[in-house]
Amino acid sequence: MLTDCLQGRRVLDMSQYIPGPFATQMLADLGAEVIKVEPPAGDPMRSFMLLDQDGISPFYKQINAAKTVVRIDLKTAGGRSAFEDLLSCADVLVESYRPGVMDRLSFDRSRIEQLNPRLVHCALSGFGQTGPYRLRAGHDLTYLALTGGLSVSGTGETPAITFPPVADHAGAMQAVTSILGALLRRERIGKGAHIDLSLFEAALSWQSMGLTAACRQGQEIERGRDLLTGGAACYQVYRTADGRFVALAALEEKFWRTFCEGVGRCDWIPRQSEALPQQELIGEVQALLASRDLAEWQGQLEGADCCFEPILNYAEVLELDHVRERRLVSSLGGADRAAEVAYPAWLDGAPPQSRAPLREQTAEEALSAWGP
Repeated sequence: MLTDCLQGRRVLDMSQYIPGPFATQMLADLGAEVIKVEPPAGDPMRSFMLLDQDGISPFYKQINAAKTVVRIDLKTAGGRSAFEDLLSCADVLVESYRPGVMDRLSFDRSRIEQLNPRLVHCALSGFGQTGPYRLRAGHDLTYLALTGGLSVSGTGETPAITFPPVADHAGAMQAVTSILGALLRRERIGKGAHIDLSLFEAALSWQSMGLTAACRQGQEIERGRDLLTGGAACYQVYRTADGRFVALAALEEKFWRTFCEGVGRCDWIPRQSEALPQQELIGEVQALLASRDLAEWQGQLEGADCCFEPILNYAEVLELDHVRERRLVSSLGGADRAAEVAYPAWLDGAPPQSRAPLREQTAEEALSAWGP
C-alpha cells in the first residue's frame, strides 16, 4: 500500500491555505504522520470560499484530511516550549512564513538545527529566502504573471486566469519531491536539510519551452499564435451547436488524418502544415463543429483515435466511467457532501486508500500519540 512508503516518518506542518497543506497531504497519503500546527485563530483556509454547517470550509477539511491539528501560540513561552517538543522528534518541518518570521518566533535556522540536526526543514515561500522579491506579497495569479506563463495562456485578445492555482500546486509537488530527496540523503549522511523553495520558482521551472524560445531572437511564443497556444487548427478548443466545447489535440499527423476522415473533410489533411497562426483553417473547423451538437460529434467520432474529447464540467467528471473504475474520486456523504480526490497512483495493483478525517488535539495529546 502507498501508506507503507513513509510509515513512521513524522511531519510538522506550519503552513496555511493550499501549497504547504497539499504537500503534507501527499506525504500523509504516503504514510507519514502529520501534525498541523496552527495559531490560536486557526488557518484562514478554515473559512475559504464555501462553509459547511459547522462553519468550516470543506476545502480546509479536504486538504487537511488524515492530519492531526493542534493550536499553539508561538508568541508565548508555553507555546514555544510545546513546539520545541514536537520539533525535537519530527522528521520533517514544512512552513510557509515570509522570510524572517521564523527568526522572530525564536526558531531561526541555528536554533532548529540545535533542537533537531536530522530535521528536513522545507521553507515554502512566495519568492524564496533571498533576492530582491523575498518579502514581496503574492498569490498564484501574480506568481504566474511573473513567470511569463500567463502571457501565453488564454486567447489572442487576453490572458486567462488558470484554475486550479498552478503555482500553488507546482510548489506543493516540488516540496514533496525535495523532501523525499532530502530524506533519502539523510539515510546516507545522517544529517537533515534546509530546503528553500519558492512558489514563483516552482512555476518558473515549468516555463523552459517559452524561455528557450525567448532566447532565440524573433521566436518568442505568443498567445493565440503558436502550436500549443491556440494558433493551430489541430490543437484547439471549439464550440458545438449546443454551446458546449470540445478539445482537439491531434498534433501527430496520424491523429489529424483520423479526425479529418471522421468528420468527412479529407481535404484538410495536407493543410495541417500551413503556417501559424492558421486562422482560416481554424475558422473552417469551427464552422463545421458548430453545425452539430456535442452528442452528435461524440457519436460520429466514437472509436476514432484522434485525441478528440468533450470539455467536461466537474459534475460530469464525477460520473466519468474511468474516474469511477480507477477509484480516483469518492463522494463523501452526510449533511455536507464533498468529493475526496485520491492520491493519483496505485501501488502493486492496489488503489489508494480513503483518508481519515482531520482531528483536533492539544499539543500534549499529539506529542503523546507520536510516542518517544
